Amino acid sequence: MDKVKLGISSCLLGENVRYDGRHKLDHYLKDKLGKIADWVSVCPEVECGLSVPREAMHLIGSPESPRFVTRNSNIDHTDKMIKWAKARLEQLEKEELCGFVFKSDSPSCGLSSVFSKKGMGVFAKEFIEHFKLMPVEDDDRLQDDKIMENFIERICKR
Repeated sequence: MDKVKLGISSCLLGENVRYDGRHKLDHYLKDKLGKIADWVSVCPEVECGLSVPREAMHLIGSPESPRFVTRNSNIDHTDKMIKWAKARLEQLEKEELCGFVFKSDSPSCGLSSVFSKKGMGVFAKEFIEHFKLMPVEDDDRLQDDKIMENFIERICKR
């Protein structure tokens, strides 16, 4: 069976890109999906120019149009992130991805419950608007066997 090409938040593959210089390696995802996937690793925060380590980020404003700011010093990186995201999404078009796995609860990559229990991360929002029909999930939801099975079916049909 040919492998499918999947985008994934870099920290889930064990890359030390998080604000605290650590990772969030998810062995279950890496082992289960790794059997059928060639990974395209993406870390929006590092790729848009933020350092490792860095001040933690959070979202403020409205869930429909959140601002991506540093937690303590309140520096707004929204415009930088959106500008980078638009360019990166054009590059990802060429990758012919079949799906994407996002890091849950991330202000850049979270799919839900990121902002006041609703709304999504800045990059995730841009990604979904750009790739309207692409299957996406977050790492937390994929821990459920039924959701994982459904995701695998959807990515293999593309």
